Amino acid sequence: MNKAELIQAVAAQSGESKSTVERVLTGFEAAVSNELAAGGSVALSGFGSFAVADKPERQGRNPRTGEPLTIAAHKTPKFKAGANLKAAVNA
Repeated sequence: MNKAELIQAVAAQSGESKSTVERVLTGFEAAVSNELAAGGSVALSGFGSFAVADKPERQGRNPRTGEPLTIAAHKTPKFKAGANLKAAVNA
């Protein structure tokens, strides 16, 4: 499911217009992105939580040449599914 299909599905489920759902979804994306960029986390009870994880610097290899290289330390977003989401997937 892509973003357009998600907007259509949420609009059908909620009875709201597609334009309203698109504005809400865009606002949700921005709010989560801003909170994670600030180093925070977002928890949606029963659904899951978004957080930032630190990845340390590590050694890797160039797949073409096999030459060793250093992969810089960086931050990456993480999502942990909540109990209700896990139950829905496993039902």
